[in-house]
Amino acid sequence: MAVVTLDPDAPDFTRRYTNLADPRLGAEAIACSDEFFAPRARMLAPEEPVFIPSKYDEHGKWMDGWESRRKRGPGNDWCIVRLARAGRITGVDIDTRHFTGNYPPGASLEACHCPTGDPADDASWTPLLPAVALQGNAHHYHAIDSDAAWTHLRLSIYPDGGVARLRVYGRPVADWADGTELDLAAAINGAYIVASNNEHFGRAATLLLPGRGLNMGDGWETRRRREPGNDWCIVALATPGIIERVEVDTAHFKGNYPDACSLQAAHMAGGTEQTLITQSMFWPELLAPQKLQMDAVHGFDALAKLGVVTHVRFNIFPDGGVSRLRLFGKVTRA
Repeated sequence: MAVVTLDPDAPDFTRRYTNLADPRLGAEAIACSDEFFAPRARMLAPEEPVFIPSKYDEHGKWMDGWESRRKRGPGNDWCIVRLARAGRITGVDIDTRHFTGNYPPGASLEACHCPTGDPADDASWTPLLPAVALQGNAHHYHAIDSDAAWTHLRLSIYPDGGVARLRVYGRPVADWADGTELDLAAAINGAYIVASNNEHFGRAATLLLPGRGLNMGDGWETRRRREPGNDWCIVALATPGIIERVEVDTAHFKGNYPDACSLQAAHMAGGTEQTLITQSMFWPELLAPQKLQMDAVHGFDALAKLGVVTHVRFNIFPDGGVSRLRLFGKVTRA
């Protein structure tokens, strides 16, 4: 079983916000200047990049990312990404892991708002990240200061080379009317994980992705608990709302699913991540502890009437793995 490796130097925006360039949410690399050595789609893959020393294909060394051929003339290479949903971008990671003698020395990002279709050749692009230096085999985190909502990004590399992954962190932008029925815990709608006590085998953010998990690695899984207590994570809802129905999916978790789960919820107008963690212990119960089964979708609608809430604490007893969490309800801002 793989252990999730979290970069201890990763900035806060990588944990708090949704990767708008995630193909599981609908993002796509729609065009590029060249992809001779490795296809552009691979740059958006949700899995961590890998290096396989003995793997080659008809173009040469197989690399886990997007890689253009060596440029022998003027200009530079580029790739256009359609984001999963229009969003405000808070930070990016241009990841060159495993690219050592073939990474680009520099890169920049531009953004475009194109609500219908994809940008035309004469579309207006706005600088988002000026040209920055890149190193080989490294993350390159950059905070973005922009209040605008963007639908597409253009990554330019100077002059050529390979990028393992591009992550674009932000909040989806949508204007739902009160009463709209919504999965308030869906990442594509703007929900995100505030904190979790353990992510040893799988990230808590996976709970908020669409569809059922592809395998046991596609879910939130904690280590085996050897002390009293239980594991938990806190979800910031996509928008304030009244939760009416809950789904907890343990797809693929068989010998390691939690024995039970519960939910607490509250309407929180402010506070920091640390204060939310502390306060969440005392939030009222939305769903009393419920027994879970292996590899199954569990539906619950006998919920406490707490009114409008903004955050939930998802408790699992005592530990284990859950594939997805759905919190269906109605948008209610009042």
